[in-house]
Amino acid sequence: MKSLVVITGPTASGKTRRAVDVALRIGGEIISADSRQVYRGMDLGTGKDLGEYAGVPYHLIDICPAGFKYNLYMFLRDCNAAIDDIRSRGKIPVLCGGTGLYVESVLRGTRLPEVPENKELRRSLAGKPLDELAAILSGMKTLHNTTDIDTCARAIRAIEIQRYYVEHPEADATLPSVPVRDALVIGVDIDRDTRRRRISERLRQRLDDGMVDEVRRLLDSGIPADDLIYYGLEYKYLTLYVTGQISREQMERDLEIAIHQFAKRQMTWFRGMERRGFHIDWIPWDAPDFTDRVLSLI
Repeated sequence: MKSLVVITGPTASGKTRRAVDVALRIGGEIISADSRQVYRGMDLGTGKDLGEYAGVPYHLIDICPAGFKYNLYMFLRDCNAAIDDIRSRGKIPVLCGGTGLYVESVLRGTRLPEVPENKELRRSLAGKPLDELAAILSGMKTLHNTTDIDTCARAIRAIEIQRYYVEHPEADATLPSVPVRDALVIGVDIDRDTRRRRISERLRQRLDDGMVDEVRRLLDSGIPADDLIYYGLEYKYLTLYVTGQISREQMERDLEIAIHQFAKRQMTWFRGMERRGFHIDWIPWDAPDFTDRVLSLI
């Protein structure tokens, strides 16, 4: 029996439902590996789909207030604590999510020091366009999740983290990694055309379900617009729309394009994981025996 089961894949591939099915069969509990589902009140935009959990216990969802800036250091701290807690009760942790850096860092056993804010660096980068910030980051040896760098604030934070490691090489030396040796990593395989169709359909459904109103409530609660824009994707474009900076038509068009691009970057990350030595068992998203195939590998 594996000590950790991972269900990952691109957005709109149906990961949550598959993870729930597996957890129900093995008596497992789900840990979210999604960089935005940690925030309370950010439900439709992050695709929490809590109604799909069918009573399966879940972890690392709704643990921070919206507006907070959760990071990899915090995720690894909280995820490892959740894994230990689940195992202590004789259950199997099922890590589910599409944030590739989070998934890979858990499997790699990465341990990080907390990276403080570098105000001088932030001032020097303020005002630079996103493509220039991305170019700076791409020139650095980085483990930062480049799939999520779609706002200037997040790109600056990524550069800040990498600069810290350059200036404090002892930080890596004092925190050796402890790789997970007996994990089963399942990738939900979905073809490009189906993925694009599902992304578009899901976006329309979430807009119909009130995603714009969700963003309005967050803004009305006192969260600064820039803090929501920081989260990227849905919260970036819907905030720009709600605050009158772009039209409804432009919001829907640009957001749909951005989500498709995000899914493509996710797949690039997963393929990169395979090149870096991580074995992923890919199972078709619509395979009727999906869960049985997972169980045969556990």
